[in-house]
Amino acid sequence: MSIPLLDGAVAVAYPFIAHAASALTPIGGAAAAIVLCTAALRLLLLPLSLAAQLAERPPASVRPPAVRGERTRAALAPRVAELRQRYAKDPDRLATELTALYRTERVSPLAGCLPVLLQAPFFMVVYRIFTAPSLAGRPNALLAGHVFGVPLGTHLFGGGYPLAFLPVTAALLVLGWVAARRARRVSAATHAAPPTGVVALLPYLSVLSVAAVPLAAALYLVTTLAWTAVENAVLRRGLPAG
Repeated sequence: MSIPLLDGAVAVAYPFIAHAASALTPIGGAAAAIVLCTAALRLLLLPLSLAAQLAERPPASVRPPAVRGERTRAALAPRVAELRQRYAKDPDRLATELTALYRTERVSPLAGCLPVLLQAPFFMVVYRIFTAPSLAGRPNALLAGHVFGVPLGTHLFGGGYPLAFLPVTAALLVLGWVAARRARRVSAATHAAPPTGVVALLPYLSVLSVAAVPLAAALYLVTTLAWTAVENAVLRRGLPAG
């Protein structure tokens, strides 16, 4: 399926990744390029991850801007819980009181949504590069690369190398568990209802996607989710949510 804007962005980005794969041939070629380019993309987009937090408190605040909003929301959690209990039968009054509390503390309950939305197009471009069998009418050279002798264009079913997907599947399971654990701890720290049902399983969706994407895309997913886990651990070190 052709998407003009997406295809145009892919046409611009693909040559850089292909050249990187060629330059990195001695240390892994296309596989190394996928890891390094994904990490470089996450590094370039890091300011977007911090942008919403910068707006939640004045620069003079002693809290690090990268974690300021999350720390503040955790600190406000008992007051939010108290308001929810007090006005449980009066939703309109509850909404008014919560809005007033957030305004007074200069905290946005939707902080972080905008950076995620702004990052999405970049991830769509990179993901397409690592999944499309052909780009601009030519075979995708990245999928012709190998990792440990296995073509990066290989699929779990019908590719002939099912065991090659065991390491990435195991890594995605661990990363899913880390994300789910963090979500539970954030809920506990902010007195919110813990994720249940389908929502609780969302961190593990990447594991299911392995069945439908080539090995190159699975490698990309492991890299970007590992970056997210490290980013949360480093930037939010010491938060009540851990």
